[in-house]
Amino acid sequence: MSVDGRIGTIRRETTETQISLTLNLDGEGKRDLSLPVPFLAHMLDLFAKHGGFDLTLDAKGDVEIDDHHTVEDIGICLGQAFRQAIGDKKGIRRYGNRFTPMDESLAQVTIDISGRSFLVFHAEFPSERVGTFPTELVEEFFRAFTSNAGVTLHVNLHYGTNTHHMIEAIFKAFGGALAEAVARDEKIRGVLSTKGVL
Repeated sequence: MSVDGRIGTIRRETTETQISLTLNLDGEGKRDLSLPVPFLAHMLDLFAKHGGFDLTLDAKGDVEIDDHHTVEDIGICLGQAFRQAIGDKKGIRRYGNRFTPMDESLAQVTIDISGRSFLVFHAEFPSERVGTFPTELVEEFFRAFTSNAGVTLHVNLHYGTNTHHMIEAIFKAFGGALAEAVARDEKIRGVLSTKGVL
């Protein structure tokens, strides 16, 4: 557990999903993930490890219909937990940018913890599925996260040919960029904004 408590815990229950999620921004990259979407579990495992976040997730959903509700609602919960954990945003760097290669693929994720929700998603995948996972849900996940986290997020997939590698590069870059943005800088007094608030 972090000394200063930059931890967010969200519980969300609907007729479609039941989710419990805890995010520790000052963790050690520990992951405890239970969800019925294996590819998303793999991606969140990478996100937490490369961001140095502790992430605990227990999710159930109506995957007998499809993965959409579960993926979207996990994005919602991760965004809400992040917003709770980041608190007043004092002393953080605010901006994060990470290029991440994965073999033939290269992804870039850029983040501004601005208090304004905005997603720019420039990624096209050669395959509609990775295993049983619909690749169109990658954008849905990030849209749900962004809308609830209060961040501006730019995802740019520069190139690649293997869909798994391309998505993996994005999630690794996401973890690294977010870690950079939430890092504290002793030179920053208050929040990094001329408005005085974020």
